[in-house]
Amino acid sequence: MYRKIIVPVDLGHADKIEKALAVSADLARHYHAELHYVGVTTSAPGAVAHNPAEFAEKLKAFAAEQGAARGVDIQADAVTSPDPVRDLDDTLRRTVDELGADLVVMASHVPGFADHIFSSNAGYLASHASVSVLVVR
Repeated sequence: MYRKIIVPVDLGHADKIEKALAVSADLARHYHAELHYVGVTTSAPGAVAHNPAEFAEKLKAFAAEQGAARGVDIQADAVTSPDPVRDLDDTLRRTVDELGADLVVMASHVPGFADHIFSSNAGYLASHASVSVLVVR
């Protein structure tokens, strides 16, 4: 049913996306699908990495660690954006299309007051992506 699954990963909050990581690995095993972790970074130094190359290495190491623990091969796709805070939604949507994914498994948080005014990243992607989006809370 699914052949390529994408999971947006925020390395700064990896501890908060455990359920989405588990669900995506289960689905990838069940459907024998490719599993890709997509991380978006900036070219400026940040809390996770000093530059895009270091970020890509950290994402690759995280994917390898998760793949070994979950028994599935996981690809790491690091994407650089000039302003990930502003561009995250469009960057993820574009990356989904570029990688040819047919499912996105995305972690979300319990909605707060601001989410009633501004769309969450998961809500935006679910509304605008051309593929199915499974939001895991």
